[in-house]
Amino acid sequence: MKSTLFRFKSLAIGLVLAASTAVAMAADKVVYHVDDTATQATRTLRSLRNHLDVAPKTKITVVALGDGVEFLIEGARDDKNNLEYASLVSDLKTRGVDFEVCELTIEKKNIDKSKFVLEATFTKSGVVRITELQNQKHFAYIKP
Repeated sequence: MKSTLFRFKSLAIGLVLAASTAVAMAADKVVYHVDDTATQATRTLRSLRNHLDVAPKTKITVVALGDGVEFLIEGARDDKNNLEYASLVSDLKTRGVDFEVCELTIEKKNIDKSKFVLEATFTKSGVVRITELQNQKHFAYIKP
């Protein structure tokens, strides 16, 4: 009887340790919030690249809303730094970054979905999406 109880306890401890290790090894998850292309887009794209250079397994979602959607429009540029956003977005997408655009914003700004880079997907509300990622999926929050 004692040996059966000992085996059961040992098995239970082993399962707890295995589950703890799996949680500890899980990749980080981060949502980047962009709501101003002029002040955030270039800085965000550089931060994303640096983030993945250091922690390549991180699951990253960028949610663009308000004045932050413009950098995901095909042909958008940062003239100050002589950068075309589309190529940077494309490179980051190949590294696993998801780019989501707020549909409420583009409806208000009257921007057609076809104007956005192919890497962009759409979410009904950027604020609601950020909330879901933080509260339901436990993403960390960064606003560059």
